[in-house]
Amino acid sequence: MANAKQMPSGNWRVQLFLGTDENGVKRKKSFTAPTRWEAEKMAAEYVIPVDLFPRKNTVARVLRDYIELKRNVLSPSTIHGYEIILKHRFQSIMDIEIEELDSITLQRAINEDAATLSAKSISEAKNLLITAMRMFGVDTEFKVTLPARQRIIKELPPADVVLKMIRGTEIELPCMLAIWLSLRVSEVRGLQFRDIKDGVMTIQRSKLNLGDKDVVRNVNKTYTSTRRLVVPPYIQKMIDAVPHEKDDDFVVQLSYQTIKYRLRRLAEANGFHLTFHELRHLNASIMLMLGVPDKYAMERGGWATNTTLKTVYQHTFSDERKNIDEKINGFFEEVLGD
Repeated sequence: MANAKQMPSGNWRVQLFLGTDENGVKRKKSFTAPTRWEAEKMAAEYVIPVDLFPRKNTVARVLRDYIELKRNVLSPSTIHGYEIILKHRFQSIMDIEIEELDSITLQRAINEDAATLSAKSISEAKNLLITAMRMFGVDTEFKVTLPARQRIIKELPPADVVLKMIRGTEIELPCMLAIWLSLRVSEVRGLQFRDIKDGVMTIQRSKLNLGDKDVVRNVNKTYTSTRRLVVPPYIQKMIDAVPHEKDDDFVVQLSYQTIKYRLRRLAEANGFHLTFHELRHLNASIMLMLGVPDKYAMERGGWATNTTLKTVYQHTFSDERKNIDEKINGFFEEVLGD
């Protein structure tokens, strides 16, 4: 259920999304009350009329309605992914009524998309379709075959080669934050100066690039992504050199596309292919090489499960954790020669 929002009058209002009509127009119902809990209670107790929706729903309409129902609940990146599926996956079945969709028809759509899409993309589209249909009361099991997922093993360039390649370039800081501290590109771009205090960096914000538009979220990708890291002196020096006026200015002001393309060009000029996300893979391989225990490696990279985070996070700056930081920092400082 959507949360209540306070209006200029002082009253609280909840708007429920009820779906779309036969023309694709969104249908909503508002509940207004003097207090927040009253408005939310009214919305929670509202029973959607059984005849609100026509008996026949197309695949496209069900997916569209499902996305709207989840828009304020799931992350913007997840919703963006769903919208891509709606616009570009299984297009041959979008106008089919869900009650008439069968295994053969869905298999044809899967077969068509398999010619140009990865197994992962097709699996995600199929899972979204099944989930959306079930929410709208169509619980069916399709007997279809998905393309087999192929494991691709890519050999990454040595860390010293990458470090020397990016050193002194405009993208050195964002790349160092990824390869040294294991930040995702959205975390790198979401980092603000107020997040760094007394040599400690708090990763608590992300700036996503969705459809060439930046979306800032004051939460991270997962629960475990919110974490604290000791800032190495080398990186702190680069951060201190970035001009800024306010504490909420972003440390890295380059666009996602600029970081992406400049790293690609640098890598190609040095004879290999490297994506920004693979810098995190490189960070993980370095920690493995250094013998960093799994719980600390997962903690630094925000890869832990909720249980691991809850039991380990309060010991972030224990003596053992400090030894791990010093070991990792020592590796990078030795490679860099500082």
